[in-house]
Amino acid sequence: MPPIRVLVVDDAVVVRRMVANVLAKDPDIDVVGVAANGSIALAKLPIVNPDVVTLDVEMPGMDGLETLAKIRETHKTLPVIMFSTLTERGAAATLDALALGANDYVAKPANVGSVTVAIQRIRENLIPRIKVWGRRQPSYVSAPAAPLKPETVSRSPAPAQQNRIAAVTIGVSTGGPNVLSNLIPELPADFPVPVVIVQHMPPVFTKLFADRLNAISKVTVHEGKDGDTLDAGGVWLAAGGVHTTVERRVLDTVLRTNTDPPENSCRPAVDQLFRSAARRWGQEVLAVVLTGMGRDGTNGSQCIREAGGTVLAQDEATSVVWGMPGEVVKAGLANGGVYPLGELAGEIQRRVDRCLSLSLVRSHSRRSSADASGT
Repeated sequence: MPPIRVLVVDDAVVVRRMVANVLAKDPDIDVVGVAANGSIALAKLPIVNPDVVTLDVEMPGMDGLETLAKIRETHKTLPVIMFSTLTERGAAATLDALALGANDYVAKPANVGSVTVAIQRIRENLIPRIKVWGRRQPSYVSAPAAPLKPETVSRSPAPAQQNRIAAVTIGVSTGGPNVLSNLIPELPADFPVPVVIVQHMPPVFTKLFADRLNAISKVTVHEGKDGDTLDAGGVWLAAGGVHTTVERRVLDTVLRTNTDPPENSCRPAVDQLFRSAARRWGQEVLAVVLTGMGRDGTNGSQCIREAGGTVLAQDEATSVVWGMPGEVVKAGLANGGVYPLGELAGEIQRRVDRCLSLSLVRSHSRRSSADASGT
């Protein structure tokens, strides 16, 4: 298999050289060019014909957003990975870029203490994404996929007796911002249970992303904070840099955050949220594992299954990376079925509504029996 051809675009000569040098040492990557600004990058595109472009967000003159828009005019499916600073401005521009058609992003390793650490961060965070996007079929787009034919979707038969669903938990990583931007707005304003999401995302990004989801959704979306009380119809996005769990307090459920070591190299980690959800809600939790690299969420899904809860997974065809959901499926933990992105919001709603209806029927039946017995 030929190496992945990469064009590195960054106005900072030190960063440009560091990124190019790190990438060039990987045998699966060929750095075919570098560019100090957007204009140079656009001129080089037809010459070097890259498989992936890494694009600085903040550049003088033609910035990353303008450059991305120009790239998309001529290269509709060329993977573009934004390389952004961990600042509010950089995060806002990165989210704009994802909305405009960028495929992914990586935060620049700023203030990490040494060049060695910075190089390691680039190696750990940027190279895997280049390999994901450089090997994908060019027809992939981030918009909601058309539902697959019924026979291609793995669904579990509905059990005779359904448990009430008290909450929905979601775990997602690579490709998550675009997936969540399609999924969450499909939930109705009167969604009857709380939703808690772990999206692998650094600090600063999560607050801005929660605000953007809130602006396009019928439900209310918050960045989760320690002590937040979970209410029906609310969505909480775990804050970057800390783990988020749920905890019962008298009649309520509250969010808890902690700075325990990363799990699966992640903080927040899906496994921490899912384990706490299994403890709090047991058989009444519905977990959803979406696109993402690695296996974060697998151990937590095991806990949810052991507690009697239900796990859904996104299918391979509509996942950017079928790592997290694929591991759950391969482990036999997706007892709720495997669905394309275009069907997941409807399936979540259907299960919540069905279980709510069954709960009301049982409650009415118990009241009727009590009335008939005179108690």
